[in-house]
Amino acid sequence: MSGTSEGPAPTADLIRPAVTDSSDETLSRAPHIPPVPPVPAGPRDQPAAGDGRLGSAFRAAPLAMAVLDREGLIVSANDTFAALLGLGARPAAGRAAADLVDLRSDPRTWHAYQEVLGGRPEELRCTRRVRHPDGRSLWAQITVAPLPTAEHGVLLSLNDISAGHELQERLRHLEMHDPVTRLPNRTLFFERLSAALETETYELGGTGRIGLCYLDLDGFKAVNDTLGHRVGDGLLAGVAERLTRCADEAGRTRASAPLVARLGGDEFALLVEDSTGTEQLADLAESVLKAVQAPFDLSGRRVSVSASIGVVERHASGTTATGLMQAADTTLYWAKADGKSRWTLFDPERNAHRMTRQALASTLRPAIERGEFILEYQPLVAMEEGGRLRGVEALVRWDHPQFGLLTPNRFIGLAEEDGSIVPLGRWVLATACRQARRWQLDHPGEPPIFVSVNVAVRQVWDSDLVADVAEILAETQLAPELLQLELTESAVMGSAGRPLQTLQALSEMGVLIAIDDFGTGYSNLAYLSRLPVSVLKLDGSFVRGFQYEGEGVAPNPADEVIVEAMIQLAHRLGLSVTAECVETSAQATRLRRIGCDTGQGWLYSRPVTPERIDELLGTNSCRQS
Repeated sequence: MSGTSEGPAPTADLIRPAVTDSSDETLSRAPHIPPVPPVPAGPRDQPAAGDGRLGSAFRAAPLAMAVLDREGLIVSANDTFAALLGLGARPAAGRAAADLVDLRSDPRTWHAYQEVLGGRPEELRCTRRVRHPDGRSLWAQITVAPLPTAEHGVLLSLNDISAGHELQERLRHLEMHDPVTRLPNRTLFFERLSAALETETYELGGTGRIGLCYLDLDGFKAVNDTLGHRVGDGLLAGVAERLTRCADEAGRTRASAPLVARLGGDEFALLVEDSTGTEQLADLAESVLKAVQAPFDLSGRRVSVSASIGVVERHASGTTATGLMQAADTTLYWAKADGKSRWTLFDPERNAHRMTRQALASTLRPAIERGEFILEYQPLVAMEEGGRLRGVEALVRWDHPQFGLLTPNRFIGLAEEDGSIVPLGRWVLATACRQARRWQLDHPGEPPIFVSVNVAVRQVWDSDLVADVAEILAETQLAPELLQLELTESAVMGSAGRPLQTLQALSEMGVLIAIDDFGTGYSNLAYLSRLPVSVLKLDGSFVRGFQYEGEGVAPNPADEVIVEAMIQLAHRLGLSVTAECVETSAQATRLRRIGCDTGQGWLYSRPVTPERIDELLGTNSCRQS
């Protein structure tokens, strides 16, 4: 199965170097070992360890032991040693012990072994996998300790721990694999991912790159909820099998197949080490999508699901496991948001925008408390009467210390999501009313202008908007008819319950209610007659159709017909009409001709400071600029 921890074990595996004291991690102080009787004179291949009772005990001991000289050659070995290593009738004496128990393959172990042979009074302990002549292998715990008599060299002992080691391996496999799909679980996945990102790993060769496909099933919860967890588990196992086949197919021309893991729930990952670029990951993601989309037969039921995949591919250098997973998770979210049943490649620019958005969201409420918001005002101009200034729309800006002056489209959506639109909206309302009252006092000889303030639906639901408006009007001493509240068409149309009651209460108070961006939402004209609305603000998309001016391009007559019909309807209902986005004199002329009451746009003025509105009030008009 692709992506498991199984595979050929190394010839030797140093689990725990043997030696532990303050000066050398691979050596430990050797305990006292009783002297082995002297070896009798004779050929070096004599197996006896000595004469007498101690020699007999050495030969009959159940623990495999061998006495080595200072060169690491076996002087004598007991029968258990020969049987454990499968030496048969071949004499052990004279052979290099390091070759028999594989002490050369690990440099650290070999160095410690050489020190013990050289007379250092320390003990070497390690665990090795030793090959048996019949082809099988065994795990042995090896101890090398100096003998007290210098001429006898060292004592090497082996303890067969194969059964315990195999049990540990089985337990580790169970711990590191998912019981439903039998794939590596989250723990093993991150272990492999962290190992792949270690400098030593990618500096040894390969492409030095890494890729990840992070997959989430679309609609899995519905399967679990309607068909039960048994079918859900069967679906997960089926998906795992198909992902494994995709990984095996992708790995046919490579040294290894991608690692397939279940990270939890209906989330899977395919890790590609030494990836060759985004094209390789895109091909893998495409094959996974097709594999998952094919129906599953589960307990006599035909179940269909799809998948969304976030794809990340980059240089391994400088990448962390956390950073890679965050990028994959973000990209998976994009795939879901873009319509599901697709793969999406990580985009640094899009991610930077997301990070900026997240930074704004996290600092929005503190920014309100710190007073980082300001208001600008855009004039609302009478189409007749020589362009007299009739009112202004208050537009909030965020004077961000890092990102500069931000327009509402950068943060209003965030404020509505987290509820901070309520305190922000209250501040905008109070500041705008206070400013409108100040203009009224500063220009007593001029007709007072009204101020129009945008209100979000959440302000209606999450706060007592009527009480807030009444309190602010009383505090600023601004007349209710000089305040206009704007709500979008989609927010107003179909309002029932509390929103409708709020609008009616505000209207009864004398506050003007305007529908913003009219003509782009529900456009429920029958319902419009029953709402306490005073003003319709035509969306700028209608007005832009009037912008052709002296360029030899004939305007579309349908645009004018539609706008004229809406204006006539509004007037029949007793409503006034404001046209947004008026940018040219030709637009203004045509709007004036079909009866539009008020215009707003760059033809008259961009959003400006309160001081500039003061100047416009002084001239008693806001002529075309």
